[in-house]
Amino acid sequence: MEEITNRVANSGIITLDLSDWYPEGERAFIDLKENLWQGMALRESDFRQQINSMDKSIFTGAYVGIYCSAEAIIPVWAYMLVASELSGIAREVFFSDPESLEMLLWERSLSFINPEDFREKRVVVKGCSDKPVSPHAFVKVIGKLRPVVHSLMFGEPCSTVPVYKKKKE
Repeated sequence: MEEITNRVANSGIITLDLSDWYPEGERAFIDLKENLWQGMALRESDFRQQINSMDKSIFTGAYVGIYCSAEAIIPVWAYMLVASELSGIAREVFFSDPESLEMLLWERSLSFINPEDFREKRVVVKGCSDKPVSPHAFVKVIGKLRPVVHSLMFGEPCSTVPVYKKKKE
C-alpha cells in the first residue's frame, strides 16, 4: 500500500492569516450631523451643552471616529472639543468615518509585519477567517510582501489564486 503524502504540508508554503493581525477593540462613532443647528451649522454654546450631556459610557475603551455625514462646514474646534471630552474614556479618538477608521486601524496593525520574515518564501494570504478583514488589509499586505517574497497567493494552501510570482533572473 502506498503511503499518503501531504504535499501541501511539505510544500514550504507559509500561510498568512490576516485575522491574526485584526485590530481588536470596539468601534464607536459620533456623526456631528446630529448636532447641527437647522441642519447647517454648529452653534458653539448648544454644541458644548450637547457634548457635555451625551452618554460617554458607550465610548469607554472604544476606538472612536468623529465625522459629519452632512454637507456642512464643521469648525476644527468642534472635533477637538469632542476628542477632549473623550480623552481618558475612549481607547483612541480619530477624525474618521467608519470605513476610514478601519483602514487606519489596519494600517497600524499591519505595520508590525516584518517583510523580512517572508523573504524568498511562498506565501498564501488566507482568504477566509473568523474576523472581518478589510479589503484594505489585503491590498496593504501585498504592498509589504511583494518586494521580498518568491510568490504570493490568495486562498487556502490546497486551493489558491496566484497573485504574484517573482520572475526568474
